[in-house]
Amino acid sequence: MAGECVAEGPDLKEMAEEELWDLINDNRHRICLGVRPCTLIPYLRQARVLTEMDEDEILSCHNLTNRSMRTSYMLDLLRTQGRNGGVALLESLMIHYPTLYTQVTGRKPSTEPSKFSGLIKYSELTEYLVRAVTGMQKELQEARCEAGRMKARCTTLESEIRQLMEQEEKSRCLHSENEHIRRHLCSLQREVTKLKDEKCDLYMRYTATIEEKSAVNIRLHDLNLQVYQLQTELQKASMENEYQKRQSIRCASTPATPQLQEEVRALRCQLAKAEKLNPACQDILAQDLAEAIGSQVELAEQLRCYRGENEQLVREKQELLDQKECLSLQVQQLTLDCNMHQQKSTLIQIQMREVQTERDLAYLSRDEAQAMIARILAEKDTLRSQLVETQDRVFSLQGKHSHREERQSSEEREDGWESRRSSSEESSFPNRRRLCRMDAVNPMTSFNSEYEDTAANSIRSRNAEPPSPDSIRRREEVLYADSSLETAETDSILEDFVFLPSVGSEDKQTPRLSSSKCTSADSLSRTSAPPFLMRSRPKAIRVNGRVLTISFQGEALLSQLTVLGGNKTGVFVHQVTDGSAANTVGISPGAQIVEVKYQQNKKALRMVLEDSTLEEAVWALGQITGLCHLSLRPKQDDYELLLQQLQNNETSSGDSFYVRVNMTLPAGPSGTLTVSCNDILHVTNTRPAGIVDSWHASQVHPCQLLDLQSGTVPNYYRAQGLLIRTIEEMSFQIKKSKKAGRVVAQNQQKAVRIVSTGRLGRNPLWVSVEDEQTKSPESGDASAPRSCVTLMPYSLVTPHYPPVCRPVLLLPTILGRMLDKKLGGWQGFQLCKPEALSSSDHAARLQRSEILEECDQGRNCYTLQSVEKIMAKGIHCVLPLGLDCVRRLHRADIFPIIIFIRQSARSARKLRSKLQRHGQSEEQLLACSRSEEPLLDKLPCLYHNVASESWCDQTSLLTSLRTIIWEEQKKIVWVEPDLW
Repeated sequence: MAGECVAEGPDLKEMAEEELWDLINDNRHRICLGVRPCTLIPYLRQARVLTEMDEDEILSCHNLTNRSMRTSYMLDLLRTQGRNGGVALLESLMIHYPTLYTQVTGRKPSTEPSKFSGLIKYSELTEYLVRAVTGMQKELQEARCEAGRMKARCTTLESEIRQLMEQEEKSRCLHSENEHIRRHLCSLQREVTKLKDEKCDLYMRYTATIEEKSAVNIRLHDLNLQVYQLQTELQKASMENEYQKRQSIRCASTPATPQLQEEVRALRCQLAKAEKLNPACQDILAQDLAEAIGSQVELAEQLRCYRGENEQLVREKQELLDQKECLSLQVQQLTLDCNMHQQKSTLIQIQMREVQTERDLAYLSRDEAQAMIARILAEKDTLRSQLVETQDRVFSLQGKHSHREERQSSEEREDGWESRRSSSEESSFPNRRRLCRMDAVNPMTSFNSEYEDTAANSIRSRNAEPPSPDSIRRREEVLYADSSLETAETDSILEDFVFLPSVGSEDKQTPRLSSSKCTSADSLSRTSAPPFLMRSRPKAIRVNGRVLTISFQGEALLSQLTVLGGNKTGVFVHQVTDGSAANTVGISPGAQIVEVKYQQNKKALRMVLEDSTLEEAVWALGQITGLCHLSLRPKQDDYELLLQQLQNNETSSGDSFYVRVNMTLPAGPSGTLTVSCNDILHVTNTRPAGIVDSWHASQVHPCQLLDLQSGTVPNYYRAQGLLIRTIEEMSFQIKKSKKAGRVVAQNQQKAVRIVSTGRLGRNPLWVSVEDEQTKSPESGDASAPRSCVTLMPYSLVTPHYPPVCRPVLLLPTILGRMLDKKLGGWQGFQLCKPEALSSSDHAARLQRSEILEECDQGRNCYTLQSVEKIMAKGIHCVLPLGLDCVRRLHRADIFPIIIFIRQSARSARKLRSKLQRHGQSEEQLLACSRSEEPLLDKLPCLYHNVASESWCDQTSLLTSLRTIIWEEQKKIVWVEPDLW
């Protein structure tokens, strides 16, 4: 292009305004396509043909949606500046787009000052050109750096490609080896099959040979029988011949000799014929006998082979019998081991029962000891009361004696008598109140503000009743009865208390006692009572079974002690600050915090921390601002086990619970876990080190309780804020555009799940905060974490392992009724049928909540028993019901597989013929789908979505449903608790 514009065009300084703008307008399309306005605007601003308002309008106007429109609008603004605007535009093209300048004007670009029009001063032009060159150099340097990075990236990609090729070559080799092994295995299988066929043929031949042998034996027997018959006939004929000869000799002289001779000749002829016939028969029989002997030899050889095979089979059978005997011996040994383990377990149970008996005896001994201690304390109180009365009498006698002495000397010193009389009256000891045995401070009792500091170390007792096996129950009743009798017994309680000085005031009390000893008996008063009358106890402890209740000043309790643990292991005291009130009352590491009670805004609060998370426990302990009652349970073994697990990195804390995420959390900084709506998370640490307002959690395998990818997620309150912000953005987009709002609603339906709870004022996942006096939300604590909304970003869930076959519920209802019969006819599925109930049976089952849904026809109802009968057969029960049956099934520990088939206008058209056959229309199906889809988020369990594009007809839909049911059956069922 540069070669075509070698010839110099007209000088711009000599061109008129119209000619100049005609030149620009002729190349307007080329300029709009090849120029970026943001590049030219600085020069045009420097030439004062564009203002700052023009720049903002060009770059920020919403109507100018692309670069060409902005460039065209800039040309329109420059046209209003006349010739200066055109000249400034061409000069800026000459600086930033020299090729385009040559194409427009036909002149070569030049940076000589004489080539410019003078709209910009020489110094300003030089400065601008320097800046432009510097910017171009920076762009060139960045382009080179980017090229270097791309080159390094290409090198990395080439190395990765080489590695992939090597891996592919290895995989190809492995694949070829696998194919070779597979072919070798196939050939071995064919050989084995051939050997089996040969063995079968041998068995068949053996059977045929045995049958032939039996036939030959029968034939031989017949031939032997025929020979024997012929020999018998021959012997008989010879005997008859001999007899005839003898008769003929005897009767030769008789007249019948010719007749006899004729008979003799006939007999001789027959004998000759018989002699001629016998050699031929004997040859035939001999030949048959030889053939039979030859076949018998062959059969004997085959029989010998078969006997060898039979002996081998007998040996194999003997080996199998030996193996069977070995296995039977092993079974007997395992049976003996099992019996031995059962005996051991029985002995262990017997020992445990003995240990429990010893424990009960120890409890009885402890209760007897406590009863003895109570009796001793009662006797001590009686003796003390007697001692006080005796001391009062001594003091009164001393006062009387001193009064008598003063009256005797009153005549001599009248003024001194009056002063001594007044001093004796002041020093007379008043009557003391009867002392009572004191016990630990009742944690349930509320104190007035004027007694709070002194009551922390006070001791009282109202029951001297000896303990018994029902001591624990009676202590519980007394513990809760004290709170109800608080108002009526305030005066009596205050009378029973003996207020002792705190730890910090012990030094102040010592000089007072020493000074009271130095004074005379006349100056004795109630404030300087003898030390043996004061019963001091450094801390107030109530022994309730194995739980110790400690009362002390818990101001800034988290600065006095640190805790660790969680809801799985319990919350333990980890470290105690030296010199703090917690250290003074004897709290030591390793104690589990079971409960804490304190007052706030003149209301008694009680928090049970036995099953609370670490985050919840830290928040609860941080609310204490005054006198508190801490219930501790010593569990040193569990504490040391937790410390060992933390040191070995087996766990990060004592927290462990599962939640269902009700919103989509995108990827954040490093270590942040990306989760989607309806994902299940295993939270293992609610206060990870170095991360504020976050939990450490892991994704859970759908079929097993295994942790997969782990990371951090926002805690409950930060996630609640993100949820509210997401809902606000969705509502803003819906208001902005109706069409865009419809699309956003469809896209965000999967990102947010609206779940609310009836618990107001705190985290619904927390279990510790319980008010003692009142539970009305209007009079709650202002410092507690409260919220004006009840949206839940996380829902607490528990895993359930259902039986082999779970019921199946298909939604929407209209489509489910169409598919239920088809699915129920398949193998492994059966459709649930309604039962006919009588009025009394119907009322009884309705009261027991055993009726899932009622039919329109009379008393026919779908009952819980019909579902259980089908499940007992080991097959899936197809439920032709609605969503209302899910909670009833959950109450019976039956967890159905819920499958929702999403519908669109296109998918509804695929089922038009089926819908018309059932008397339904496409609009009714879509309306039913839209009405039931929001109700799915309110279910306490997960469900499966089937996309409308994943199937084409009813057959493919049923096939995919069968696969989905098989996959859902293997998964763990996560169920939310009832939050209302």
